[in-house]
Amino acid sequence: MVNQFFSYIFQGTSVTVAVTLVALPLGLILGLLLALLYNYGGFWVSRLAAAYSLIMRGVPPIALLFILYFLLSGRLINLTPFWAGSISLGIISSAYQMEILRGALQAVGEGQMTAARAIGMSRLQAIRYIIIPQAIRLAIPPWSNEASIVLKDSSLVYAIGVPEILRRAQQLSATTQQPFLAFGAAALIYFVLVFLVNRGLDLLAEKTKLPTSMA
Repeated sequence: MVNQFFSYIFQGTSVTVAVTLVALPLGLILGLLLALLYNYGGFWVSRLAAAYSLIMRGVPPIALLFILYFLLSGRLINLTPFWAGSISLGIISSAYQMEILRGALQAVGEGQMTAARAIGMSRLQAIRYIIIPQAIRLAIPPWSNEASIVLKDSSLVYAIGVPEILRRAQQLSATTQQPFLAFGAAALIYFVLVFLVNRGLDLLAEKTKLPTSMA
């Protein structure tokens, strides 16, 4: 019985991972763009980016998911529930990733920009080749937390019919009348996935960490 539960629910793991692999990089790209606009876009552009972040982080993810899903799939473009849900989660995540990357960009320090300009780099070159690589390294530890959140939030797409882990657990619970086993198996699978993601990103952060100078 337990093996059958795990086998059926585990089949949704590939869908969960696929949703995460669409949403997380999309959120990263949008978040980086927004963070750059916030830090280097001037007063009004910065205020618009800040307003976007405030609004997106102030509304429950499930509400935003429904709004963006029906907007994307019903009016702007014909998308499957998988793509509409994944893109929606990426847009939601972009506000949180913007804050992570904004802090990382600010942590690099103005001196780096000044030094880059002093050796003849343009402002854009300095941002691309000097500021962003350092900021990405600094952002990896807090970004790993967002990666875990996006992985867990991928369960929200069950509400629009995507057959990921939670959706399969819900179906199994309804047909077998064994909710504890169904959702317990789903919780265990999520735990293992989150653990692997966190462990992998911890190793990446350690590998890319700049060595500290010895006194």
